[in-house]
Amino acid sequence: MACLQEKCLLLCLVAFSSLLLQVSSRGAVYQPPTVERLTDRFPRVPFPQGMSTLFGAPNVHLKNNGSYVDIILDKTSGSGLISRNKYYHGFFSASIKLPAGFTSGVVLAFYMSNADVFPHNHDEIDFELLGYAKRRQWVLQTNMYGNGSVKTGREEKIYLWFDPTQEFHQYTIIWNNHHIVFLVDNIPIREVIHNQAVSSVYPSKPMSLYATIWDGSEWATNGGKYPVNYNYAPFAASLTDLEIVGCSMQNTNSPNVASACLKNATVSSLDPVDGEEYASLSKQQMVGLNWVRSKHMYYSYCKDTARYKVMPAECNAQ
Repeated sequence: MACLQEKCLLLCLVAFSSLLLQVSSRGAVYQPPTVERLTDRFPRVPFPQGMSTLFGAPNVHLKNNGSYVDIILDKTSGSGLISRNKYYHGFFSASIKLPAGFTSGVVLAFYMSNADVFPHNHDEIDFELLGYAKRRQWVLQTNMYGNGSVKTGREEKIYLWFDPTQEFHQYTIIWNNHHIVFLVDNIPIREVIHNQAVSSVYPSKPMSLYATIWDGSEWATNGGKYPVNYNYAPFAASLTDLEIVGCSMQNTNSPNVASACLKNATVSSLDPVDGEEYASLSKQQMVGLNWVRSKHMYYSYCKDTARYKVMPAECNAQ
């Protein structure tokens, strides 16, 4: 009898260990480290106050007096929003819940850009959430361009440690003269330090904030191997908790807003992330950054020797 009990206990332990391994392979077993909630420092604004419709108006649905918005991709169109102002530096954040199910080729982008004003010399800071086919798991890609440096992609990709389709999660960009920080649920997942190696391609001109959903079939999954399947449409992403604060001038198409902000001239708001506390990551934030990069990052352009025979200068400076 004792032998039988020991055998049952052993089988249970084996089954439990196997389950842990399976959960670990999906990343769910990892508990994120505790970090300060920077998103609690800034006010939240209704979407109609901070942003306007960029395209696909019938697929933009405001809810709860504009504190929530759904942006939708279907057979007719994608959809998107653009900030009412352009910003030089700042803190930009939204909580997003992604569409569930078979989302191959669907791209949800939360990003900053000035390509509309500087088409040949634009800057860009990107969150791109990429729908996936086989694993039905969303992938998070970050990227950055400065001064038209689009020939050098600076992509990094991570698997998220949660299911982004079940509830809202915060995606945040900090951009100042010291560094660019990408954060998810206030945990830094990437930092681009503004040093000499990266200075020529560091975003330097005022940008708008965008939130878009669109068909990325041509490139988003293994070079377009798994296109969007519209049998599963519509694909609706929900956004809330918009935070959009920075040094801004309304309706400007000039890079001079940057110097105006730095000189504290006639601007609608001062740079909210220019202080010493935003110049570098805290020890707690560094723990979070290292946790993400060691456990969840699976691609970095700085390690892609097949793509770059000579690595970009900032890779060698790390």
